[in-house]
Amino acid sequence: MRRNTLRQRLADGAPIVNGWLAIASAYSAELMGHQGFDSVTVDLQHGMIGFDAAVAMLQALSSTPAVPLARVSRCDYALVMQLLDAGAYGIICPMISTPREAREFASFCRYPPAGQRSFGPARGLLYGGADYFAHADTEVLALAMIETREAVANAAAILATEGVDGIYVGPNDLCLSFGRAPAPESADPEVARVIGDLAAAAGRAGKMAGIFCSSGEAARDRLAEGFHMVTPGNDAALLARAGRAAIAAARGTAPGAPASRSGY
Repeated sequence: MRRNTLRQRLADGAPIVNGWLAIASAYSAELMGHQGFDSVTVDLQHGMIGFDAAVAMLQALSSTPAVPLARVSRCDYALVMQLLDAGAYGIICPMISTPREAREFASFCRYPPAGQRSFGPARGLLYGGADYFAHADTEVLALAMIETREAVANAAAILATEGVDGIYVGPNDLCLSFGRAPAPESADPEVARVIGDLAAAAGRAGKMAGIFCSSGEAARDRLAEGFHMVTPGNDAALLARAGRAAIAAARGTAPGAPASRSGY
């Protein structure tokens, strides 16, 4: 089976820079996959992407060096299984707040007896190889999103869950859970402390800690804070930022403020 290079990067202590796709376009996916990202995530939760579009995007990513990941819209057996069968090498699942939810999510990503994933890998065989079944459980990543106060309280237990390979912090929803306005890099000291503690907890557990960031500079700071996987914005935000910069350069003015906040 094709190796999941993210696992090796984690073992080596090497940073993982993850691309993020919110635009339903195979061309965009292929383009992002060739930019040097270690992995690229197809976002079916807040991205404008359905399953049919996601399949084409995963196919496009297969032609690039980036490891294909997907974020599901919810902890749903059928959707997790479909995306793994479509060739995703890891699933990021939102709103995992309890050990029970973590166990359920992990079971969707593993074949029996470790889990309850049904067999029928379809594109998984094409992308992963003929021996996909023999190695899928040890190559596919299951990343539980920590986005609520309850999840923070249960973080150690979630990280200890068999089959969960790590956590992925959703900073905006985490801010909302603590009664703050959404902000990927919140200046609120309580939220900042919680996020730092989550990175440290994952490190102690020997598991991956990922987080969504608003920019490359913010991603660099999160790596210094102890996170292993950082996402420096999504394709829509990068496109908007590049567009504003090009307009400013043409007009000889400072780039304008973004029309909307982007971040998950």
